[in-house]
Amino acid sequence: MVLLKKEIEAYEKETIMTALKECGWVQSAAARQIGISERTMRYKIKKYGIEKGGVSTSEKQQ
Repeated sequence: MVLLKKEIEAYEKETIMTALKECGWVQSAAARQIGISERTMRYKIKKYGIEKGGVSTSEKQQ
C-alpha cells in the first residue's frame, strides 16, 4: 500500500509540474487545466516543494 501511495504522489507531482510549465507558472490556469481548485493547487505545490525552476525543495536537500 505504501508503494502505491508513493506512485500516486509521484504521478500527481509530475502532473502538477507539467501543468504549471504549460501554463507559464500561472497557478490558477494550471489548476483549471487539471481540474482542481486553486487552493488545492497551492496546497500541493507546498506539499511537494515545487518551485518555478522545476526543482523541488526535497530534491535540493538530497
